[in-house]
Amino acid sequence: MAVALESWKALGTSVHVVATDADGLGRATSAVSAVLEDVDTAYSRFRNDSELSHLNASPGRPVRVSPLLATAIDAAQRAARLTDGAVDATIGQAIRVAGYHDDFSRVAAQAGPLNLRAWRVPGWQAIRFDRRSRTVLLPPGVELDLGSTGKALAADLAARAALSAAGSGGVLVSLGGDIAMAGTPPSGGWAIHVAEDSRVSPDADGEVICLPSGGVATSSTTVRRWTRGAAVLHHIIDPQTSLPATGPFRTVTVAAATCLDANIASTAAIVRGEGAIDWLLSWRLPARLVENDGTIHYIGRWPDPSGIAA
Repeated sequence: MAVALESWKALGTSVHVVATDADGLGRATSAVSAVLEDVDTAYSRFRNDSELSHLNASPGRPVRVSPLLATAIDAAQRAARLTDGAVDATIGQAIRVAGYHDDFSRVAAQAGPLNLRAWRVPGWQAIRFDRRSRTVLLPPGVELDLGSTGKALAADLAARAALSAAGSGGVLVSLGGDIAMAGTPPSGGWAIHVAEDSRVSPDADGEVICLPSGGVATSSTTVRRWTRGAAVLHHIIDPQTSLPATGPFRTVTVAAATCLDANIASTAAIVRGEGAIDWLLSWRLPARLVENDGTIHYIGRWPDPSGIAA
């Protein structure tokens, strides 16, 4: 079955929308664009007028948030619970101190040393969040960053919206390597290019796996990297130290029932370091882990690339 593809840039990353019904691609693309605009308004860390920026600037008092931001915060809190705090939205101040305080294209162009120190982030338990009333209270000194789980959640929401708009067939949405699938897949499943750099073309050379549904997410320390003074930094923060995570794995890709679940696991694996493989095995999640020296580990029921029909 042939598929149709549309690509553009949004939320500071690459967006790819693939549809099995070429006639529905335009409608699917419009639906994805609308979701991403809503996401940007709700929880962009780089917009002073976003809901998240307003929330972070209102410590010590309850703030009623929109259904979308409430959903994103709920997802982040769930991620923290499932990973014992390895994925924690209260890294906002830590990632800003590390220099990631603007759109990445401008962050990478900056120079000069940073004054970094190790300290434990406030922790997700510090957030007072009432899902029913959609109210959030952040104690002074707590800043939220929903970049990781928020992007994966956006992929899931966008895929569902795209399928509803397309009206038939199936759709795949990729947001910077966070991939969500919905509807009826192509014959044999969706062909997914597994890469460390989400900027590469979906049809570039490299490992390809095939999946019928669910989500795939890749977390990597090799792409969003910047240098300040003598320090080489990246965007995956270890909540225990408030510094970029260190460990044996530079890239982790996970397949799960949703893109959000895949992203939670891939991010946690980078942060957990040496314990990543055992942790992923305990959750029975198929994964591909790449060590800093390029050694690749496959665990669980990872799709066999050699089994994909040409």
